[in-house]
Parts: sequence; structure tokens; C-alpha cells
Amino acid sequence: MKTKYVLFAATFAAAASLFGDAPAAAPRVNVIFDHPENFTDVKETSLGSEKGRDYILSRFKEYLEQRAPSYLALGQTLTVTFTDIDLAGEFEPQRGPNFNNVRIVKEIYPPRLRFTYKLTDTSGAVVKQGEERLTDMSYLMTASPVDTEDSLRYEKPLLKDWLSERFARPKNVTADH
Repeated sequence: MKTKYVLFAATFAAAASLFGDAPAAAPRVNVIFDHPENFTDVKETSLGSEKGRDYILSRFKEYLEQRAPSYLALGQTLTVTFTDIDLAGEFEPQRGPNFNNVRIVKEIYPPRLRFTYKLTDTSGAVVKQGEERLTDMSYLMTASPVDTEDSLRYEKPLLKDWLSERFARPKNVTADH
């Protein structure tokens, strides 16, 4: 009986490795939010909530995890640590109760992102690192009207441009954000 169990376990392990159930490789992009409760503005409503903040931060993380690897050489790992986020626009509750959950977008409310980054190679040696403060004062003139459903439509171009400027532009990246 014991022999059958060992044989079954060995067969299962071999099959799992053939079908991709082996342990996943380490992520190529790590996104960290340092004390997000202190960020300037990461709210989905005028009152904000932890759940809403976490959702918005997850969208930042997802965007960088999907987009950044195409800018990295094989074996490189990028770690981005956000220290502050101020989303484009602002809630203006003084406009009345119907506007409590409406983000007003004006030139005076540009998106602002502050973070540090570290790019390492396969051995863990630092290839490049720095601190960034990104702001787009002309964000209303450069925003794409196509992405009106994307709540991060003003912040994603900042990150896309940063990736393009700091890291080699890959051949397989499309113009979308």
C-alpha cells in the first residue's frame, strides 16, 4: 500500500511539473505602498474608505506589474515603493450633496506621484535606483478622451512616460496606456 502511495505521489509530482504547476518564478515587478493611509488623495469618494483606497492601489499595482516587465531585461527586477499619491482632480463637497462623490478635474488639481525605485539584476546587484516626483500640469490637454471609464486615466500616462524615459523602450509595447 505504501509503495502505491509513493508511486502515485511521484507520478503526480512529475505530471504537475509538466503541466506548469511547478512553483512560480519570483515576480519581476514589486509594488509597495509605504503608509498608504497617509497618502494625499487616494479616495474613490469624498469621504474615502480603506476598501476604496485598497482598490485604487491595486489598480496601480496591476498596471505596473503588467506594463513594466516589457521595459526590463531578462532577469531584472524592478521594485517601486510609493510614498505619496495625489490623484488628479478633487472632491468639492461645497458644491452640494449631489457632488459628494464627483471628482472635479481642473488644471489646479494635477496628478502627483512620489516614489522610489530600484532595478536589480539576476544576482541582486543594483543596476539603477532613484526617487521620483511625477506631476503633469498639462494633464487635461494630453489625456485621451477614449479612456473616460478608466479612473486612473491621468495617472497611467505619468507612469508610462516614466518607464519609457528611465528604461529602454521595448519594441513590443503599444501606444496605449
